[in-house]
Amino acid sequence: MIRVLPFPPLLAWLRRVLTDTPDPMRAAGPPGPPAINELYHSRRLSLVRLAVLMVDDLPTAEDIVQDVFAALYRRHGADLRTVADPHAYLVAGVTNAARSALRRRRTARAYVPPVAGTAPAAEDEAMLGEGDREVLRAMRGLTPRQRQVLVLRYWSELTEQEIAETMRVSRGTVKSTAHRALTILRDHLGER
Repeated sequence: MIRVLPFPPLLAWLRRVLTDTPDPMRAAGPPGPPAINELYHSRRLSLVRLAVLMVDDLPTAEDIVQDVFAALYRRHGADLRTVADPHAYLVAGVTNAARSALRRRRTARAYVPPVAGTAPAAEDEAMLGEGDREVLRAMRGLTPRQRQVLVLRYWSELTEQEIAETMRVSRGTVKSTAHRALTILRDHLGER
C-alpha cells in the first residue's frame, strides 16, 4: 500500500532518504507537542482548505481558521503540552465553526423582514371621531376585496355595474361581496 504524504513533509522525507541523514525527530526521542506558532505555520493552509470546502467562501474560511487558532491559544497558551492531539483539536474546531457559520448563513437568508405597515397621519387621527375610528378598525377585519367593494360603493359612490367593470368581476359578485362585508361590519359594530 502506498502512503501519500502532504507536500511539505514529502519533500523533507525525500531529502532525508536521498541524503541518508537520520530523521531529526527520531534522534531527539519522543517528540513533544509543537508550539502554537509552529502548528500555525504547518497546519493553517490545510485547515483553510478544509474550511473552504465546507463554507465555499475563502474570507469566511480564513476567519474560521484564525478564530480556531485564537481559541486554542486563549485556552492553552503558546505551549500545547496540555492538548493530547492538537491536530485533531484544530480539525474539530474548524469543522464545528464552519457548521456554525453555515447555520448563521442559512438563518440570515431565511429571514424575511416584516412589511412596514402604513400608519395614519396624526392629523387624520385627530380629525376622526370615536365612531369613525371604530368603523376603520372593523374595516381592517374585512378581506381586501370586501374593502374595495365598500369603498367604491359608499366612498366613490359608484353603481354596482361600475364597480363590476372596475374590478373585472360580475355584478352578482359585487352584490354578494358587499352583502357579506356589511354583515361582518354590523356584527362587529353591534348594529342590527
